Amino acid sequence: MAALNLRRGLILALLVLVADQASKWWILEVLDLPTRRSVPLLGGDEFGLALTMVWNRGVTFGLLSGSAPWHAWALAAMAAAIAGFLLRWLAKAENRRTALALGAIIGGAVGNVIDRIRFGAVVDFIDAYAWGWHWYVFNVADAAIVLGVAILLIEAIFPRPVPAEASQ
Repeated sequence: MAALNLRRGLILALLVLVADQASKWWILEVLDLPTRRSVPLLGGDEFGLALTMVWNRGVTFGLLSGSAPWHAWALAAMAAAIAGFLLRWLAKAENRRTALALGAIIGGAVGNVIDRIRFGAVVDFIDAYAWGWHWYVFNVADAAIVLGVAILLIEAIFPRPVPAEASQ
């Protein structure tokens, strides 16, 4: 069962990584968002969704951002180490939901590590807003990480009972 869960998690990690890198390529090379800065998608002035270019030099919500040349490499190394830890956890995942959550987090973390190595910052571009309030601009990798963590939290708070035959 663990081997099947490992395979499922790795497949999802790869899908998240490909979707993340493809979306960032499209934003940078096809749409050329760095020059355009922002493109409205849905909604209007009150609430909606836009593509807005942001180079995130920190971690979640721009925390720990810095401009020293080694800073991006330090954050990339930290994220790679966390992904390695999560990969070990994935190899021992006991159920499909945990394996998929870990796969989503690993794929997202690797996608952002690639950005830090290539650009020295992470490409963020999804901008959700409502009534003058903007959520932090994020990307596909960030969304996968947040969803994966949410699933892990739900698993921890509301664990599913172990079937009687599995506990023997």
